[in-house]
Amino acid sequence: MPLAEFNKGVLKHDWEDPRIADFADNIDFVNGVAQRADGFIWMLDEEGMEAAQLEKEGVLGGNPRTASTLSVWRDLAALEHFVWNTVHKRFYDRRAEWYDPTDELRMVLWWVPDGHLPSVTEAMERFAHLEQNGDSDFAFGWQFAKAQARNAKRN
Repeated sequence: MPLAEFNKGVLKHDWEDPRIADFADNIDFVNGVAQRADGFIWMLDEEGMEAAQLEKEGVLGGNPRTASTLSVWRDLAALEHFVWNTVHKRFYDRRAEWYDPTDELRMVLWWVPDGHLPSVTEAMERFAHLEQNGDSDFAFGWQFAKAQARNAKRN
C-alpha cells in the first residue's frame, strides 16, 4: 500500500534572505531527485504547496516562512532510501541552519489507497491527529512505520 508523507517547518528567515539561499536555491534540485527516485509516486507541485502555505485562512496558517512537502511513495523503503541515501540527506543534516528550532512534530506518515493523492487539508488532519494522540494506524512517524514493516515481514 502506498505511503503518504507530509512535513512542515518554519524557516528562520524570509525566503529571499541570503541565509536561506542554499536551501531555497536547491529545492527544485532535491525535488527532482525525489521525482526520479525508485518508488516515488507523486508530490504536490510547487505552485499548489505555495498556495496552501500562503492561504491566510488555510490549514497551514498563511505564514510566509512555511516550508512543507506532501508526497506519496510506493512503500516505506522507497521513502527511506530517498531521505537517507540521496542528496536529500545533505540538506536534511543542515536543517538547523534554516529552520526555527522546535520541539514540535515536523512530519507525519500514513497509508493511502492506490491512486489516492492526498490534499494539504488531509495531511494537516493526520498531522494534528498524530500530534494529539501519538502513533496509530491513522497517522504515524518513522519508528511506528518501521515497526509496522517489521511486523508485516514476520506475518
